[in-house]
Formats: sequence, structure tokens, C-alpha cells
Amino acid sequence: MSKNMLILHGGGPTAVINASLYGAYREAERDERVGKIYGAIGGTSGLLRECLMDLRTIDERQMELLPATPGSAIGTSRDALESGEYRRMAEVIGSYGIDWLLCNGGNGTMEMCGKLHEACEALGLSVNVIGIPKTMDNDLAVTDHCPGYGSAARYIAQSVREVCLDVKSMPIHVVVVEVSGRNAGWVAAASALAGDGGQQGPDLIYLPERPFLEREFLRDVSAMIEQKKGVVVVASEGLVGPDGKPVVPPVFKAGRSVYYGDVSAHLANLVIRKLHYKARGEKPGLLGRASVALQSPVDREEARLAGETACRAALAGESGKMVAFRRLSTEPYRVEPFLADIRDVMLTERKMPDVFINEHGNGVTEEFLDWCRPLIGPPLPEMASFRAAPIPPADQKRGERTIC
Repeated sequence: MSKNMLILHGGGPTAVINASLYGAYREAERDERVGKIYGAIGGTSGLLRECLMDLRTIDERQMELLPATPGSAIGTSRDALESGEYRRMAEVIGSYGIDWLLCNGGNGTMEMCGKLHEACEALGLSVNVIGIPKTMDNDLAVTDHCPGYGSAARYIAQSVREVCLDVKSMPIHVVVVEVSGRNAGWVAAASALAGDGGQQGPDLIYLPERPFLEREFLRDVSAMIEQKKGVVVVASEGLVGPDGKPVVPPVFKAGRSVYYGDVSAHLANLVIRKLHYKARGEKPGLLGRASVALQSPVDREEARLAGETACRAALAGESGKMVAFRRLSTEPYRVEPFLADIRDVMLTERKMPDVFINEHGNGVTEEFLDWCRPLIGPPLPEMASFRAAPIPPADQKRGERTIC
């Protein structure tokens, strides 16, 4: 029986998940020991249904488009798996002569990766299982950062800069931008990069690592209204109160899957009701993980490298490991991949450290900005920002001008 490889995606896609697929595929096709290179169509559900595609049959032009294609080309899933399903997947793996398995995903996928590794061992199968990190939320343990995060960070930084300029031009309201981040505020924190280079950035940032206090939020916003009239707030979707409960009850929850309520609308409504000031909520949602127009080239290259490294590790006989990144220096930016034990990663969430969050819990520190800046790639485009503009009051005498 020929020796084959299987690549499986799990969890929500990112702007660079296909770059990892591309890196793994290219590395596999160079090794003469590898027969078929399967992709599980639809993640674990596809594997359970034996819905596997030999990627060698894909047109070469389509393969070359992968690094700049959002979503998952082979599909993904977020299945709640039972123990019997792990055994079933291991049986399918054995029946297809798969010697190397690469699982690309976040926390849930790394748990699946570890359990599937154990299921294969229990059946006496010699399968090398390696995890490829992927999550826009950047909450995987051990690694300095995750492929998928740099692009999400670039998207939110650029988008918030644009919102800030819009609000500055007509400063009559508070705008609350809600971003992804169930228990970790990495994406929301990245919005602070909007202010790089003296450009417009958010006024307040609220992260799930700090309890959300309504009174302090209203105090912060009120102070900003007094100062500049137009205010931009960025908030993570997973904000919780002092009691540990979400500030907005989830609409639906099943296992690790949580459908949050509208945090941006809730905060905007607080401003309207309690401060009697105009406010609105914005929610980029899936745009934050699907934008190739704002894909970070650094993120794309590291995603490809993660796929290549995982493939090489599996082919070299490694198993039960995940590819991780170690930062060697920030200026100049240099990282190196290494292998971490999958057991040190499984369902261990990496949250923002205290040193990255400001004293008041409503923003980030320079240390975070220095850490995050290299991940988004080249500097954001500079935009015109007039520091002052002459605006004559309606009752001003002819020929006089006031600089406002």
C-alpha cells in the first residue's frame, strides 16, 4: 500500500489558512515517498464521511492562487466530537494508507489533533500527526503568535483608522467598534496601531482580560466627549463583568461554540441612555478574518512556513507535536519555527499579559505596540490629517477668522 498524507482544517478560517495548505502541499509533493496528498473536504465531518480529495489532481493554476485566497479551499468544521468518532476517523485514516496527518487550526483543533493521535496509537497505526497553528484570535499557547493573527490585526488597525478619520470629520457621536475575541483581546488591542505615525487611532480599548465596569466605561467616554466630541471605542466581543458573566448574554452556546450578543449595540445604548449622547455600534464580523486586500505579507509567509515545517516534521518521523514560533528579535524582526508538544497546547488559551494592558484597563502599552507592529507587515498607508482648520463662527465679524 502506498504511503499517503492527509491535511485537515478545523475551526474558523483565516486570511492565510490556505497559505499553510500551500506550504504543506508543496513540501509534500517534493518527497518521493508521498503518494496521494489528501485534503479532508469539510474538516472532521469530511474525514468521517470519507470525503477526501487528492490535491495532486487540482489544476496547478488553482494551487498557485491559494496563498492569496481567503476561507478554506478544502473546507473546515467545528464539530463536537465523541470518543467513538475519534476511533472512526482513525479507522478511515488506516484504510486510506495515511502515514502522515497534518491538522491546521486553533485551540479546538489542537485538542482534536492530540486525541486523534491517541486514537491512531490505540489502533496500532503508525501515523505521524503534526499540528499547524491557525487562529485570528492569537490565543494558542506556547507560540509567540499564530498565523492568521497578523492579517486580522492589520485589518482592524486599518479599518479603525478609517473610522477615526470619519468621526473626526463630523465629531457628533460615539462609535463603538466590536471585534472578535472570546476570552483574549489580541485583535482589539491591535486597533491601537491605527494611531501609528501620528494618525488617528481609537480613544478607548476594552479587553476581556479586564472586568468591564459600566461606571468606569461611562466615565471614560464622558471625559473623551468633553475633550473632543467625536469618540471611537473598540471592544472585544467577549467582555465580561466583575462576576465573570458576559456583559451581553450569549444568544446561543453549545460546547466551545458561543454566539455572542451585540456588545457594540449594548455599549452604544449605554452612552445614549446614560450620557444622553448620540452613539452607534459597528461590527466588522467575518470581514476581519476574510480580507485578503488587507492580508499581512508577514502573516502569509509565516503561514506558508508553518505548513512547510509541519510537513517536514511529519516526514521526519515527528508526531504529537505542533509547529510554534519563537521570536528571536523585534527590531529587526526575526522568528524561527520549532515543535511544541501538542499536550502543552491542547485547550490552553493564551491571553494578553498584564504588561501589554495599560494601568486603567482601557488601552494598551507601548510594549504591546512594539510586539505587534512587525506582524502586520509594512506600515499602514499615511492619510491626510489637518491638525487645525479655520472655521469662522456664524456671528463672527467679516474679515476675522478663528483657528479651531
